[in-house]
Amino acid sequence: MSATYIDPRSGETFPLAEPRWCGPGQAPLLITPLPGLDRDGIDATTRSLWRYRAAFPMQVDDPITLGEGMTPLIPRDVAGTRVLVKCEWFNPTCSFKDRGASVMLSLLRAQGVDAVLEDSSGNGGAAVSCYAAAGGMRATIMAPASTSPAKTVQMRAHGATVELIPGPRQATSDAAVARSSSIFYASHNWHPFFLHGTKTLAYELWEDLGFRAPDNVIIPCGAGSNVLGCEIGFSELLRAGQIDAMPRLFAAQPANCAPIAAAFQAGSDTLAPTEISPTIAEGTAIAQPVRLREVLGALRSSRGGAVTSTEDQIARATLDLAKTGIYVEPTSAQAASAFAKLLAAGTITADQTTVLVLTGSGQKATPRIAELLGISI
Repeated sequence: MSATYIDPRSGETFPLAEPRWCGPGQAPLLITPLPGLDRDGIDATTRSLWRYRAAFPMQVDDPITLGEGMTPLIPRDVAGTRVLVKCEWFNPTCSFKDRGASVMLSLLRAQGVDAVLEDSSGNGGAAVSCYAAAGGMRATIMAPASTSPAKTVQMRAHGATVELIPGPRQATSDAAVARSSSIFYASHNWHPFFLHGTKTLAYELWEDLGFRAPDNVIIPCGAGSNVLGCEIGFSELLRAGQIDAMPRLFAAQPANCAPIAAAFQAGSDTLAPTEISPTIAEGTAIAQPVRLREVLGALRSSRGGAVTSTEDQIARATLDLAKTGIYVEPTSAQAASAFAKLLAAGTITADQTTVLVLTGSGQKATPRIAELLGISI
């Protein structure tokens, strides 16, 4: 059976031939379950995430690719314990968002889309700007006015039209949805094709580890595209008989903006009461994640969970990682802080294979890291 868009809440499906970013009533869509790959399905001649192209919901002859994926998986000591670090800042725009942007824009271009709108706190906009430029597409990016200049400059350099929106991150999302009637909304938070780019993280970890799954994966989480990508990818591998069990997925969120963690702890499938305030982990400052129910389902079905860290804990983790040679933005460092907490609680143990997904380079957050160091630039 061919893949289709599906509204997971109503079960209604829609053909992939028609470009869509949502269902009726702005319902977030997924893609119907796919069978997954075995080792023979990998295109070993391709040194990018497109080596897993046979697992994508559509096949394209000319993908927009810059060599994304194939990022290093290296051992490091965090909280006195050996852990594996997935270095996603090795992607072309220095964040994991390149995985989703490459697949999403390649498939949208094949559907006839040539101009896209994206809203982003930084990394998603940089990735969409980059891959739109590489694919001959036009991009408009809406970003919060507080977004790091290192990210907005990158967007402009790639030729994107950048609009800075005052107010909190949600104001930017709302403005983009309002604009979606005049330009195709290729949102990394909304479009299901993006998740089939991030699912390659699961395939890559499987291959990195000698074709087995890790025990635990700890992921910085705002809207949850990496959590859902891992859930989709590992589920496909399980379906294909390539792994014995799902790894436990843990979402790391800032205490200042933790709607997923609050709902998880409350045992709810909807937003739970929680205070939202600014955070140095700007990449995860999503107050109203559109796929909240699905992200919670992924955490619960994998027997994982959600962990919050204070601003001081995130700052300390950022600088502690830097002292081991790992220079990532505070958003990424949440994974290390969460690992220390899970280890101390006995939720995970030192003998298990645990992967920290470090999503973006510290160069993306130079002003913020300078503040942590107490220096001026």
